[in-house]
Amino acid sequence: MIKAGLEDIVAAESAICDVNGKEGRLIYCGYDIHDLAEHSTFEEVIYLLWNGRLPVKEELAQLNNELQTNRKLAPQVVSIMKELPHDANPMEILRTSVSLMSLYDPDDAKPSKDMPANVRKAVRLTAQLPTIVAYWDCIRGGRELLTPKEDGSIASNFLYMLTGKEPDDLSIKSLDIALILHADHELNASTFAGRVAAATETDIHSATVAAIGTLKGPLHGGANQEVIKMLLNIGEVSKADAYLKNMFDNHEKVMGFGHRVYKTEDPRAFHLRQMSESLGKKLGQEKWFEISKIVEQFVKKDKGLNANVDFYSASVYYMLGIPIDLFTPIFAISRMAGWAAHILEQYAHNRLIRPRAEYTGKTNLTYVPLAQRK
Repeated sequence: MIKAGLEDIVAAESAICDVNGKEGRLIYCGYDIHDLAEHSTFEEVIYLLWNGRLPVKEELAQLNNELQTNRKLAPQVVSIMKELPHDANPMEILRTSVSLMSLYDPDDAKPSKDMPANVRKAVRLTAQLPTIVAYWDCIRGGRELLTPKEDGSIASNFLYMLTGKEPDDLSIKSLDIALILHADHELNASTFAGRVAAATETDIHSATVAAIGTLKGPLHGGANQEVIKMLLNIGEVSKADAYLKNMFDNHEKVMGFGHRVYKTEDPRAFHLRQMSESLGKKLGQEKWFEISKIVEQFVKKDKGLNANVDFYSASVYYMLGIPIDLFTPIFAISRMAGWAAHILEQYAHNRLIRPRAEYTGKTNLTYVPLAQRK
């Protein structure tokens, strides 16, 4: 039986992530996402995804040090980034920059033959993606490129490089939790694309480029950008009901609701909802959370759909001062942890991924010479 989009088709065995759609649970290597969002850090989750277990203190300190000291980009990459069109899509810049980075990586590009080298590459990619995204926003805006700090978390350093200011604790914690929530999601489209590429024994940079190119597609990444555009168009709490009624009357889709796998609420939405409320209160921007709640209740009542990870991440990122077109690149910053975990797992237990298609075209046609065709 053919299923369009390979829906519910099991294409691989993996010990990294389990998405339980019926129960609305997300598990990273045995740990419930609620426990990780409440107690863990993004760096600790990176270690978990790559090693299948939580680190001890010394192991986490070592990973933190490796991530912190590998944030700088090769000068050649920065120089080329400055020459790229300033109106380019940030995901195109990220894709191009990761491809460039492979040319200057100090380790040999042999993919599945040297796992320690691949782990070092994974560290560099995870550390450098935030630098690429922050630098691109500074380059196109004519702002100074700050040297990445060799301390602090990925979340704190990214906000510092992006804004030029030291972020407050709530902003750091909010972004850190968002990165945890987006880090992996089993065989989603971009992860599957990365694993398909890795299965050919191409290098980890090429597999990552495949994943980034897939995430760029609007049916995978970008939904939270559409959500914040809707919230900005609504503008005020008092206008929400009328705006939504008009959308429904015109059969327009409200982004950020429903999910291909989850039959209940997306467990990630729970934490992002809380962050949206907390940030709104701290910043005096409660209206974005309040409008979001009205939209959520409206869609739930009328369509029976639950909010997914994209819905409340929109207001969280917006209140953190992140430009709207960087929402998907931030998704990539987080998902790099999961992509790397899956690529490394594919290398370790590799078999070329080569599915079949059921042919629906004609058969038994007879070749007619060109001069005789009409």
